[in-house]
Amino acid sequence: MRINGTIIGPGENTQLSLNVYYMPTGAKMEIPVHVFRSHKKGPSVLFMAGMHGDEINGIEIIRNLLKEKYFEHLQRGSVTVIPIVNVVSFLNRSRELPDGRDLNRCFPGTKRGSLGSRIAYDTMHKIIPQIDFGVDFHTGGNEINNYPQVRCVFNEPKSVELAKAFGAPFILNSAYREKSLRKEAAALGKSILVFESGESNRFNNIGITEGINGCLRLMKNLKMLDVSTPKSQSITLNGSKWIRARISGLFRTTRKFGTYVEKDQVIGEVSSPYAEMERQLIAPSDGFLIGINNKPVVNEGDALIHIGTE
Repeated sequence: MRINGTIIGPGENTQLSLNVYYMPTGAKMEIPVHVFRSHKKGPSVLFMAGMHGDEINGIEIIRNLLKEKYFEHLQRGSVTVIPIVNVVSFLNRSRELPDGRDLNRCFPGTKRGSLGSRIAYDTMHKIIPQIDFGVDFHTGGNEINNYPQVRCVFNEPKSVELAKAFGAPFILNSAYREKSLRKEAAALGKSILVFESGESNRFNNIGITEGINGCLRLMKNLKMLDVSTPKSQSITLNGSKWIRARISGLFRTTRKFGTYVEKDQVIGEVSSPYAEMERQLIAPSDGFLIGINNKPVVNEGDALIHIGTE
């Protein structure tokens, strides 16, 4: 395996940099990449986090896997790990890059484009060709709290098979987004699962635990690791819908996260702070609460509750 000029042979583990990028001060910014290889041939898997700098749950998932040295005991295959792909946004605790771009809308990138475009280009040319499939860890943005879920495209049997092996509480059918890593990797025949859990700039212990166990289940299913993992019971969701605020005001919900709701049930309210107006939030269909907006003060049209349907 060769990444950015570094050769990693069977049985070797190493750390290297995706590339060196220069900040306006002249300071260097490097993106660390860890590679672990078994002596035996097998699948090549990518685990990456920090696509957005405020998505810290995925970073914590990978940190735990590295700390416990799981990847150093591979029975076959190889694992490539990028704990923080968007280092500059992580330092700024920001979702966006310094120029306001979303890194996950910069793919496949260009060699001499913007910072995000160059990071995307290096990822597509130096990492993706070396792997068979991967998991990209994400977190809800703008105070959206996502219940642990894996997203994939249901008309791609390989992706669904990997999602079931990962075993998150929910498996959501999710179409590709233009200029995203997942879409561009799929064009090269590489399946990338997206694991979503928690909200930005806040640890979610349930999501972190589910992410760690999902990675271990995936590698165990692929016969890459011999580890004990909790059994999983995934619920498959073919679609989803956001319930939006009908008025501006104060948002409340008493529904428990991740639970089942029935069509026409009241699942929340938005009230004027002056008590002269209130609108109930009604479930449009049977489904599960897989995402909740944690902002108590909302504007008309804001996405408030995400319901996934079987």
